[in-house]
Amino acid sequence: MSTAILQSNNPTDVSSVCSTYSLTTLQFETLHTRSAAAKATAYCPYSRFHVGASILTEDGAFIDGANVENAAFPVGTCAERVAFGKAITEGHKKFKAVGVATDISPPASPCGMCRQLAIFLEMSSMRATLRCVALRYLVRETDYGGFSIREFCELQTPIFMFDKDGAFVVMRLEQLLPLSFGPEALPPPGLLPA
Repeated sequence: MSTAILQSNNPTDVSSVCSTYSLTTLQFETLHTRSAAAKATAYCPYSRFHVGASILTEDGAFIDGANVENAAFPVGTCAERVAFGKAITEGHKKFKAVGVATDISPPASPCGMCRQLAIFLEMSSMRATLRCVALRYLVRETDYGGFSIREFCELQTPIFMFDKDGAFVVMRLEQLLPLSFGPEALPPPGLLPA
C-alpha cells in the first residue's frame, strides 16, 4: 500500500494517477478544485475543521458536500456522507472517484464511518436484493439512510485526499478499509428472519 504524498501541481504526479485510475486530467483537477471549494460551505462552528468532498459519478457529474456539525455531538454529518446523500437523491448510483479536502497538511483521510459507506449501489445495479447500510440497521434498496463510501463504491474506487497546499494522497477504498463489511455479506432477503 502506497501512501506517497503527491503534488497536484506536478504534471508527472497528476498524469500517473490519472493513468492508474482511468481519469482525465480535467476530471482530476475538477475533483480537486470542487472538493477544496466545498470546504467554504462547511458548518463547523465547534471543531472549526472544514472538510469538503466531491464525488465523480460514472456519467461525469460532480456532486459536492461539506461537513455539517451539531452541538449535540455526534449528530453532525461528514462531508462525504453529505455528498453521497445528495448524489443518491439526485439519482446517481455509480461512482468513479471521491475527493476529500481539508485545511491541514499532510492530507487527512475520511473517517471510519465514511469509509464504511460505498459499494451498495454498484452491487444493487447487479442484483436487487436487501442491502445493509452498515450503520447497524437494514434498509430496503429504496431506503438510502446513513450514507458512506463503502456502501456505494466498488472496493477499487480511488479516494483522493487533498491538503491545504495541494498535496494529495490517493488510495483505493479497499486500502482504506481492509476486511470491510458490505452488502455482499448479508443473506438474500428470503433467508432473513421476519
